Amino acid sequence: MDYLARARDLLAAHPVVDGHNDLPWALREHVAYDLDRLDVSADQSGLLHTDLPRLRAGGVGGQFWSVYVSVELAGADAVTATLEQIDVVRRLTERYPEDLALALTADDMEKARAQGRVASLMGAEGGHSIDNSLGVLRAFHALGVRYMTLTHNTNTAWADSATDEPAAGGLTAFGEEVVREMNRLGMLVDLSHVSADTMHAALRVAEAPVIFSHSSARAVCDHVRNIPDDVLAALPGNGGVAMATFVPKFVLPAAIEWTLAADANMRDHGLHHLDTTPAGMAVQHAFEAAHPRPMATAATVADHLDHMREVAGVDHIGLGGDYDGTAFTPQDMADVSGYPRLVAELLRRGWSEADLAKLTWGNAVRVLRDAESAATSIQARRGPSAATPAQLDG
Repeated sequence: MDYLARARDLLAAHPVVDGHNDLPWALREHVAYDLDRLDVSADQSGLLHTDLPRLRAGGVGGQFWSVYVSVELAGADAVTATLEQIDVVRRLTERYPEDLALALTADDMEKARAQGRVASLMGAEGGHSIDNSLGVLRAFHALGVRYMTLTHNTNTAWADSATDEPAAGGLTAFGEEVVREMNRLGMLVDLSHVSADTMHAALRVAEAPVIFSHSSARAVCDHVRNIPDDVLAALPGNGGVAMATFVPKFVLPAAIEWTLAADANMRDHGLHHLDTTPAGMAVQHAFEAAHPRPMATAATVADHLDHMREVAGVDHIGLGGDYDGTAFTPQDMADVSGYPRLVAELLRRGWSEADLAKLTWGNAVRVLRDAESAATSIQARRGPSAATPAQLDG
């Protein structure tokens, strides 16, 4: 049976909504947002994981573009950089209107699909982006941001990260207020990157479904960036969606130690471990040549999805590749054209087309629609919060 052909046919009807792609930051790093210098309507293989031809080849119909900024940017600098990220996503949709459509609602996503365009949504990666201000949070929502990851790789003053020392014990009182205000706005609370305590705290406070924009199963690969089974099991009660990532160090146990060594090598060369510029990748590839890398594949990712489906249920899983936000990708899913190979692997394992349609398209659209519905109800009960960390956390 030609599973790959079946996968492509399925994606033509039920395209992928991917939860996390870092192309905006890559455009900052490569060309300082000058879109005249880097045309993503042409094949950019060798420089980027993402361009319009490969999105088409991959069957992508919806993309949450990450408007990530580094945690090394703080305060007003983080806010400014996030605004620049938002600006470049909006400029991309204006520059390529035949291919991309700015999407603010679930209905916008369906309309874009009907038009054959990629629904382009935005997600802010890291609560440091709002500089402890609910007013900034509301401004980002007004500009089109539809999820915010509560932390990135370090804690905020009000939420604990998975990759930092615990300080808040999950969420502070202000952190809980951030979740409530996001729910009131209809902005999805993203629990990728946060500690398990933060996950539990957010699920306790949430009045709307949460997402994990790019996290896999901790039971399959014991990395702190992944989702514990007790949290996966809680998703049906919340209505949320966990979007499996493809990053090798999060999906393949053998890749964890290798990546720690590769990251240390980057720092020894005076580079950030997430640097994917040509200079950074030259250092990475030299290290890889000397120390062969354990290879994740579509089957590795499928192992996570099998487990996540078993624990959370098929209505609560999705895909979040993290393309252009990682130096390395699965061997047979090197870029955004690779989704059909993952779908083919799942078909080979006996997944039904109905279940795959939920994984690729249906669950992501549903979770945004449910957040919108919850926001309508919440807004009838309360107005915008004026709370500050000083008031709530002392």
